Amino acid sequence: MSDTDPPTLFWRTLLLLLLPPLLWAGNFIAGRAISAAVPPVSLSLIRWSIAALCLLPFALKPFLQDRRHYLAYRWHILGTAITGVAAFNLLVYWGLHTTTATNGIILNSFIPFLVAIFGYLFYRQTLSAAQLLGMLVSLAGVLIVVSHGNLQILLTLAFAPGDLIIFLAMIFWALYTLWLKAIPAHINRTGLMLCQVLIALVFLVPLSVWESQTATIHLEDTHTWWILAYIGIFPSVIALLAYSKAVTLVGSVRASVFIHAMPIFGSILSTLLLHEVFQGYQLIGMLTIFSGIWLANKKIT
Repeated sequence: MSDTDPPTLFWRTLLLLLLPPLLWAGNFIAGRAISAAVPPVSLSLIRWSIAALCLLPFALKPFLQDRRHYLAYRWHILGTAITGVAAFNLLVYWGLHTTTATNGIILNSFIPFLVAIFGYLFYRQTLSAAQLLGMLVSLAGVLIVVSHGNLQILLTLAFAPGDLIIFLAMIFWALYTLWLKAIPAHINRTGLMLCQVLIALVFLVPLSVWESQTATIHLEDTHTWWILAYIGIFPSVIALLAYSKAVTLVGSVRASVFIHAMPIFGSILSTLLLHEVFQGYQLIGMLTIFSGIWLANKKIT
């Protein structure tokens, strides 16, 4: 995506880049809402089981057609399935039991930097001055939002054991983003996702059996089922397909910068769904974040 793209392509690509953080912000709120009713592994298993059922009707055909390509790129596909599908969300759900939402958002904001660092170390990807500046500006906007515009809040943050778990999840997502870019664009992304989800389920089933020995699922509330349906469809299927396509179109670093939009969407959703008052610091943070995203995606001539 650049300033010279045709208008239709520009807006289509922008939608692909903004849709995942919007839906993942909703996942963050939804996951917190049912954390007491559904333990982490069970939540991940239910989430991806719903996603697999939703994918089957329109993903089975490309899945079967591309099966030979899956073998050719088996290690990248296995890696993306374990890191981005199975491990990332499981670790986030687990970590949120012992840390705050604020800490989780801060740690989540390091994903673009991890993508850039790993891309340079392992793939010799270069990082332009505009991309680095954009990352730093958008990170500043994230910190404005999570600190409520008060530097003292950031200075007095205490980090809990869950923070290490969530940071590990961020490392996995950075690896997922880089490995995803290595899978050729001619492999159908819908069929690929079905393959990744099925692999993830193979890993999650035995973990769920182990978890059931010490944790109990409570699904008596209809509200919980609606939340599970949202988690299984929107942040799982729709957001992951959009993110996969976006990485293919604009690259791993530029796509990952848009993750900084999550706290903004989280603030908007909290205002709409929880009737929280939209504050001035949120507007400043929003403008700063999107300024950073614009800088990171600006074409240098």
